[in-house]
Amino acid sequence: MVYSALDLVEKAAQTKQHMYLGAVDKFNDQNVFAYVTAGQVKFLLLHEGRNEDAVRNFFLEVHELYVKLVMNPFYEHDTPITSPTFDRAVHALARRHL
Repeated sequence: MVYSALDLVEKAAQTKQHMYLGAVDKFNDQNVFAYVTAGQVKFLLLHEGRNEDAVRNFFLEVHELYVKLVMNPFYEHDTPITSPTFDRAVHALARRHL
């Protein structure tokens, strides 16, 4: 579901000026929300909620975590993120915001 929304994310990123793209696709009761960084890294979230502010705040904080991770000299760029610390932090943000 999320992978099929990538084309819609590309299209929405071209038309919108903001990093937060909002809901780009819908499947039954679930929405696919998207956030694209200045470096064209895409964050996607499949979520049933309708609270746009909570999703936007979640993405903003995940983006901050991502920037901190990328600035780490031990992180190899363009590799999967396997850090358990990053994973726990994202889960904690999801519990708080979503």
